Amino acid sequence: MRWEAVIGIEVHVQLKTVSKMFTRVAYRYGAPPNTLTNPVVLGLPGTLPVLNRAAVERAIQVGLILGCEIPPECKWDRKNYFYPDMSKNYQISQYDQPLCVGGSVEIELPGPSRNVMGEHRRIQLTRIHLEEDVAKSTHFGDYSLIDFNRAGCPLIEIVSEPEIHSAEEAAAYLNALRMNLSFAGISDCDMEKGQLRCDANISIRPEGSNELFKRTEVKNLNSVSGVRAALEFERRRQREVVEAGGTVAQETRHWNELQGYSVALRSKEEAHDYRYFPDPDLMPVRIGNDLLEQLRKNLPEMPFDKQRRYIDEYGLPFTVTSVICRNRGLSLFFEEALAHCERPRELANFVVNDLRREMAAAGIDSPSESRISARQLAALVRLIDEGTISKQSGQDVFTEIFESGGDVAEIIDEKGLRQSTDSAEIELICKTVIDDHAKPAAQFRSGKEGAINFLKGQVMRLTRGKADPAKVDQILRSLLRQ
Repeated sequence: MRWEAVIGIEVHVQLKTVSKMFTRVAYRYGAPPNTLTNPVVLGLPGTLPVLNRAAVERAIQVGLILGCEIPPECKWDRKNYFYPDMSKNYQISQYDQPLCVGGSVEIELPGPSRNVMGEHRRIQLTRIHLEEDVAKSTHFGDYSLIDFNRAGCPLIEIVSEPEIHSAEEAAAYLNALRMNLSFAGISDCDMEKGQLRCDANISIRPEGSNELFKRTEVKNLNSVSGVRAALEFERRRQREVVEAGGTVAQETRHWNELQGYSVALRSKEEAHDYRYFPDPDLMPVRIGNDLLEQLRKNLPEMPFDKQRRYIDEYGLPFTVTSVICRNRGLSLFFEEALAHCERPRELANFVVNDLRREMAAAGIDSPSESRISARQLAALVRLIDEGTISKQSGQDVFTEIFESGGDVAEIIDEKGLRQSTDSAEIELICKTVIDDHAKPAAQFRSGKEGAINFLKGQVMRLTRGKADPAKVDQILRSLLRQ
């Protein structure tokens, strides 16, 4: 029998806000343990929560990005459980009236090659709700330590419908979420820092069946590769259990990333196990249309939409757009440069190749951290297009500007990089090269087209890159045919 995996994913995303969800205490990754706390965070008696408006607005923006319905009212509930990472023994969350309902995530599956766009489809969402994060537990053999710095941070939980059917689709789903939310500035989505965490629910069923079987929930998934590996392992394990005549237990399992297997933790909880009830200290939140329109206007164009536009309007290839459109800093830099120079292909190539190379070497994440501006790149591309300097010299100028700044034209003059347009001078040098290199000249005359590249290289070397490559090619061919 052929088996099909049925997967639903719960993704927790820390929102990028100045303070925590229900108190003014700040949060930043890497602070000394238990230094970002107060009586509210620790749940001491007599404390009362105060709602963080910015967190609500950012969560609504996520809903708008993903096409969710934003109900006119949501409320807060207490999710009761007893565990050291929540000192007051309940988490403020949302149960039956979440902030966002429905929606979907557009994913891109791998194409037949790296140069070809893969299939796009949508994974439907059940809901998105807002809650407070819990403390971080670190286990050392027979004892554990708790750091409450993370406790109380604004956290959204994005719950998908069970319509993911492979580990590859699950990875594409997580990558799409990370891309959209980081692009919009909602969260940095750094999984290593715990800013995006997920649990995966997986079951198997006979291929073609619509029945949902008992599922397991896999926890401790802290990387996209870990999600892919855990789901593939769990699919095989469940299939072996069923084919051996057994029954898959509905349970929560821990993924051991180092060893590459999952182990049972406990039986799977249901909603009633948490004994949800409305939080008596927080009023429901009403969301007006004016606020929704204001938040919608502040959203950037999303990466997949931007990519389709770049391909349609500018004729850029998929390989280029898939790089620029996934990084907001690169796309803003490209569009600003395009406003000063309508040469999209040339600008995009500089951004994808030269700019990214120099950024990586400098250890920076955004063009705004460098000394080169979009206006400078536009000026450089115009000069190359006009034939003032060669493309090779342009790359050298780019590196100079990236490192030290400066005016493009001044750098070109200081380094003596302006191309020679004197046809008589170039022709004289071409004749010298042909006389000095009779063998490649003879090879070209006998039909070996590639032999001319050696001769062109020699001319460019003698002119120190100042000759126009197109003019060199033209003159060489004319002389060789005589």
